Amino acid sequence: MRLRNIPGSREAIAESEFVIHDEESCKGKWREIFGNDNPVYIEIGMGKGTFIMECARRNPDINYIGIEKYSSVLLRALEKREQEPDLKNLYFIRMEAEYIENVFEKDEVDSIYLNFSDPWPKDRNAKRRLTSDRFLKRYTGVLKKDGVITFKTDNIDLFDFSVETAKECGWEILAETRDLHHSEYNEGNIMTEYEKKFSGLGHKINMMKIKQPS
Repeated sequence: MRLRNIPGSREAIAESEFVIHDEESCKGKWREIFGNDNPVYIEIGMGKGTFIMECARRNPDINYIGIEKYSSVLLRALEKREQEPDLKNLYFIRMEAEYIENVFEKDEVDSIYLNFSDPWPKDRNAKRRLTSDRFLKRYTGVLKKDGVITFKTDNIDLFDFSVETAKECGWEILAETRDLHHSEYNEGNIMTEYEKKFSGLGHKINMMKIKQPS
């Protein structure tokens, strides 16, 4: 269950140098902000930041941006981030995923991570899933031509929906497994907090990697 309503969380985020505060002014300027021409990877719904911080540690030649809409959750990531001030290739943004086209220019993002997104199980909420056709269209508005999305979940219904939707929208399936940790794709896999929790309970982890239509 996500953390919410921690007193002072918004104030702490507003004062942090590791959080981008006027994100819409950054559109088209992310490589200037990072001060290099390295690839830009984003994680939408980064939670407490375990995954994206490990990515940034392992890959100093990639720029990472973690997006999280809940202030109280972002605060937990920020507390970790403050322990590593020299991690220069990582920023956070507090925002809703639906606004990413206001923040990133076309061809500005090289890769997107979607890790253990809210399944929104009721059919009437299908459009709110981060792998719905509505969101896939938004991703095409920021990704490079050969841009890739990597999606992980323990929810088999959400995974089946996501694979089918990607195919219907013309995305190329580069990788697909319903048991990541016992597959060829597990080498180099960085686990999120939810991934550790669910796999520890015996849940199989589903993963797909897709490339947008050319």
